[in-house]
Amino acid sequence: MDLSSLTRKSEHEWWIPPTGGMRVPGVIYGSAALVRDMDEKVREQVTHVAMLPGIQRASYAMPDAHWGYGFPIGGVAAFDPREGGVVSAGGVGFDISCGVRTLHTGLGAGDVEPLVARLAQELSRSVPAGVGSRGRIHLDDRELDAMLEGGARWAVERGYGVEADLDRIEEHGRAAGAAPSAVSPRARRRQQDEMGTLGSGNHYLELQRVAAIYDDAVARAFGVSLDDVVVSIHCGSRGLGHQIGTEFLRDMAASAPRFGIVLPDLELACAPVDSEIGQRYLGAMRAGINCALANRQIITHLLRKAFATAAPRAALTLLYDVSHNTCKLETHTVDGRAKPVFIHRKGATRSLGPGHPDIPAALRDVGQPVLVGGTMGTESYILVGTPESERLSFSSSCHGAGRAMSRTQALRTWKGRQVIDELAARGIVVRSPSPRGVAEEAPGAYKDVSAVVDAAHAAGLSRKVARLVPLVCVKG
Repeated sequence: MDLSSLTRKSEHEWWIPPTGGMRVPGVIYGSAALVRDMDEKVREQVTHVAMLPGIQRASYAMPDAHWGYGFPIGGVAAFDPREGGVVSAGGVGFDISCGVRTLHTGLGAGDVEPLVARLAQELSRSVPAGVGSRGRIHLDDRELDAMLEGGARWAVERGYGVEADLDRIEEHGRAAGAAPSAVSPRARRRQQDEMGTLGSGNHYLELQRVAAIYDDAVARAFGVSLDDVVVSIHCGSRGLGHQIGTEFLRDMAASAPRFGIVLPDLELACAPVDSEIGQRYLGAMRAGINCALANRQIITHLLRKAFATAAPRAALTLLYDVSHNTCKLETHTVDGRAKPVFIHRKGATRSLGPGHPDIPAALRDVGQPVLVGGTMGTESYILVGTPESERLSFSSSCHGAGRAMSRTQALRTWKGRQVIDELAARGIVVRSPSPRGVAEEAPGAYKDVSAVVDAAHAAGLSRKVARLVPLVCVKG
């Protein structure tokens, strides 16, 4: 990206002043190096989002931003329905409520070292992964409705976990306002046999060692110590979420002229929040959120069973579960007054500061955990929300490394077996049914996650707490 086209407000904050049809400025967070390396399409997409009706304050991009469908991945935008604000399927993305869940194991690196091979075997055997992967659970129409309405709470009630898990999940494990009836028959069919599965792409299940602590007080509150071993799950709403996104993007694009919405890009398809299609999308999208939360809850149950076999001394308790592809009604300060707005976070993580009532009581004094996934060969991070993130980005931060090259480019550069062997030489065990998928997700295909996290920390979007390094990675 051409830095001369931006106005630098601070070391890690860059503005696109409103021009043409922009209703608000664009704001991009990142170091000069990160922003310079962003595709020019990121600037274009941030600008286009700033043209949508009812947008509030600014169109934001996080330090891991890269080109996406309509909205940039790493994009954040808020809309007020009282000012004609819209909801956009492209502003949520195809993998609705994709997110990260991290669990304590109660074990240290020394405990796990002799068990790595056994754990890798049990984890890969227990959790289905890969394109079209199917689980051992089949949902009939009645149970599918119950799952889409109940989320992780439904899963716990069916024996997949314990009540204490729900306190450490956004929305206590259930998005209110879900409308299973707004989910198409095709989307429902795609999900009937996919619960408790990872899927493919950048999704993973990873055994990780805590390699560094940056904030002792917050780490203690989170229950994290040096050389602890944790498990992280990164996945979302599988085929159901993708189908919801596909269908509503098509229908919103067709309906835009009826609402007088002029789209700078058809991929920005949207509808007024208060319209029939807007409300129908919100109901379906919330059902997609509940699907993702239930999916990660079932995977947690499968993990606990795998550890009971391979490492019976482990006690898997939930640190936190946070999504990064959502649209939520939240109260934020705009022009000096608190108002309800619909926050789109696409490849961006909620980052609530200390004292916020939506944070679990045990963590409220320090702030919300912000879980940032890396790649199978690089670090992941635990961050914490900051008080200033409300003003800077509607309480949002980065979600991962962000791609640096396309999957096609990655396939031309690496072979799956080569990546697996190189990581094995570094002590990282990879289990995947697809060598092609491993090549597409090669660590070198992504930005430097440490640089992304350092930029988020320096900008005040979130603050570093701990760095995690992979021991075992199960990939689709």
